[in-house]
Amino acid sequence: QVQLVESGGGLVQAGGSLRLSCAASRRTFSGMGWYRQAPGKEREFVARIGWGGGDTYLIDSVRGRFTISRDNAKNMVYLQMNSLKPEDTAMYYCNRVAGVHPIDSWGQGTQVTVSS
Repeated sequence: QVQLVESGGGLVQAGGSLRLSCAASRRTFSGMGWYRQAPGKEREFVARIGWGGGDTYLIDSVRGRFTISRDNAKNMVYLQMNSLKPEDTAMYYCNRVAGVHPIDSWGQGTQVTVSS
């Protein structure tokens, strides 16, 4: 198990930007991903990145607006979120991933709220 702490969320107007951070308790030799859960909806996969920073994939609704990256030396994963839309409002979580499937227990997440 890897402990994960998300941060960087906040309240932003539509069209604004946020950079989310995910701190892992140790080095991970696996892909990492971001997920989100809006009120009344199931948690959904958003993006993943391979161990070395390649093999990135983002779902259609965020592709071109979000960028996933990682810094293995710092055990950090990031999600740069640009051109935010109200429908991006959700709790955002990170996790190790196998494909799109989470591996570890969930952290507390970080709230992203995008106003109209």
